[in-house]
Amino acid sequence: MGKYEKLLFQILRGLSDQNVEFEDLCVLLVKLGFERRTRGSHHVFRRPGMAEMINLQNDGAKAKAYQVRQVRAVILKYRLGKDW
Repeated sequence: MGKYEKLLFQILRGLSDQNVEFEDLCVLLVKLGFERRTRGSHHVFRRPGMAEMINLQNDGAKAKAYQVRQVRAVILKYRLGKDW
């Protein structure tokens, strides 16, 4: 199991939302097919065919816990990452 598969599993379990590295979360979203656009401190992720847009801001080196929960909701709604 690779680093990003482990991260996906960690996010889906939801036991440590406050311990997700910001840059790792960004790379995971790109690997799941999202396009990344950065404007200042905002990192916006969009995926073709999805209405949702994910807007992330870092909290130091970590991602904000509520944003990790938002990412989890999108992953579950669209069943992303099941091909790994």
